[in-house]
Amino acid sequence: MLIIRLAVIPLSLLVDRVTGDPHSRFHPVALLGRFIAFWGDPRKFRPSLQRAAGVVMWFATVAIFSVPFLLAEVFLPWYALLVAAPALLKVCLAWRSLEEHVDAVEKALSAGLPEGREKVRFMVSRDPRELSEDQVRSAAYESLSENLVDSIVAPLFYYALFGLAGAAVYRAANTMDAMLGYRDERERIGWFPARADDVLNYVPARLATGILLLYFAARGRYAPAIRCLRQDAKKRPGYNGGLSMAVIAGGTGVQFEKPGSYTIGSREKALRDAGPDIIAAVRACTLASSALFMLIPIFLALLVQFI
Repeated sequence: MLIIRLAVIPLSLLVDRVTGDPHSRFHPVALLGRFIAFWGDPRKFRPSLQRAAGVVMWFATVAIFSVPFLLAEVFLPWYALLVAAPALLKVCLAWRSLEEHVDAVEKALSAGLPEGREKVRFMVSRDPRELSEDQVRSAAYESLSENLVDSIVAPLFYYALFGLAGAAVYRAANTMDAMLGYRDERERIGWFPARADDVLNYVPARLATGILLLYFAARGRYAPAIRCLRQDAKKRPGYNGGLSMAVIAGGTGVQFEKPGSYTIGSREKALRDAGPDIIAAVRACTLASSALFMLIPIFLALLVQFI
C-alpha cells in the first residue's frame, strides 16, 4: 500500500494535466457547491442561530463529502485503488484549470478590456467593472498565486498525511470558505468555515512559501522575493493568502493591486511580460511540493515500525 500512496500523487497530477476540470453539474465539487449553497443561505436561520448552524453544517458537509473517499481507500483492492485513487485525488485539486483561467483572461484582454473584465469574474469576487487592463490582469495572477496553496499544495499535503479522506476534508473546508467566508450577510454563518480554512492552510501556505523562496534563490531573485514577503505579505487580509502572493510578486518583479485594498510588490516588470514567469514559479512549486510530500508516507511508515 505504501507504493500505491507514493504513486498516487504524481498520477493525480498527470490526470489533472490530461483532463483538466470537466465542466459538469455532476462533478463532485459542483455537487458539493450546490449543497453548501442550499444550507449556507443565512435567511434559513435566525441571526442568533447562524454561527451554530455554520459549525454544525461544516462538520456535516465535511463528513458527507469525505466518507466516499474514505470507503474507497479502505475497501477497494490495491489494483482498483491504483486506478481510482489518482482520479479521486484529482477531484480535490486543480492545477491545469488555474492556468487555463489565466490564459482565458489574457486572450479576452487581447480582444478588449470589456471582454477581459467579463472573463476575470470567474476567478475573483471583486467587481471588475471599473478595473483597468493592468488591474484585470493583476486579479487573474493574484488568483493563480493564492490558489497555488488552496488548489494544489494543501490538498496534496493532506493526502500525504491522511490519505484520500484528508484531501477530501480539505477540499470541502476550502469550498465552504470560498462560498461563505465573507464580511456580508454571510458573516455569521461563514465565521467557522473561514476560521477552519485559516487553520488548515497555515502549514501548507508556509511550506509553499519556503519552496518558492528556494526556487527564486536558484534564479537569483531571493533578495526581492524575501523583501516583498516581509513588507507586503500582511497587506492582504488573512493569515495565509498573502504569503505566496508576496513571494511570487517579489520574485518575478511585478506588482499585484486590488484597488482600495492593497498593492503587493514593486513594478519592475509589466504583468503582461511576467505572466510566463509566474506560471513557471507555480509549476515549480507544484512539482517540488509533490516530491516533498511523497516523503511523508515513507516517514509515517518508518515511524509506525519503530513504535
